[in-house]
Amino acid sequence: MRRLQVVAVSAAVVMAGLAGCHPVNGTSSDGAGDAATTRATSTAGATSGGSGGSGDGGGSAAAKALAGLTVHPKGSMTGYDRLKFGAAWTDNNNDPGGHNHCDTRDDILARDLTGVSYKSGHCTVATGTLQDPYTGKTIHFVRGPDSTKVQIDHVVPLGDAWVTGAAQLSATQRLDLAEDPLELIAADGPANEAKGDGDASEWLPANTAYQCKYVARQIAVKAKYKLWVTAAERSAMQKVLTTCPDQTLPTE
Repeated sequence: MRRLQVVAVSAAVVMAGLAGCHPVNGTSSDGAGDAATTRATSTAGATSGGSGGSGDGGGSAAAKALAGLTVHPKGSMTGYDRLKFGAAWTDNNNDPGGHNHCDTRDDILARDLTGVSYKSGHCTVATGTLQDPYTGKTIHFVRGPDSTKVQIDHVVPLGDAWVTGAAQLSATQRLDLAEDPLELIAADGPANEAKGDGDASEWLPANTAYQCKYVARQIAVKAKYKLWVTAAERSAMQKVLTTCPDQTLPTE
């Protein structure tokens, strides 16, 4: 009888040890994905050209949305022209703020700056202060010769949008993409110019505290307009999102 009790206890100890040996689905207790699994999943997605798999950098809304984006190489810049996205800052769009009799640039300045004053009426922003998300600097905006200190950035550059699916959108859809508040943010002029048409694998804000929100906004835009990401872009986004496991998706 004593020998049977010893055997039973030993078996229980072995089973308990086995239960705690391996994290579920290759993730650690803090929700971060195994690096090798993430790389393998990303490569598989890029090879198949399909949507992302489980290597999404975490379980946040942003990470899940990224996992749902198609992974595909960039297309051709052939045919690209800024005018393919409509007239810059036109109020004639179907986005939030469209047809409000103020141009889109002033709409975004009014949204992103603090202490705003207007040149006349309620549209033309004359002055304000920007806490720049890209550099962390405080920039005092004054309309005039130095207005370019603050620029309105297309979070997904229009050139990048063109080669990741926007070339196949209708003219109306491209206009709405270019004027969508979700796609636009007031930012430091030199930082915006340095970014060019770079995707997340080629450029990220120097202000690391803003990188998660920046990537999440790019993902939200690409999901809304059914644009794809490259394998390198997706990998760069995943790397950023592992630092913010609760990152939400912006809606505007």
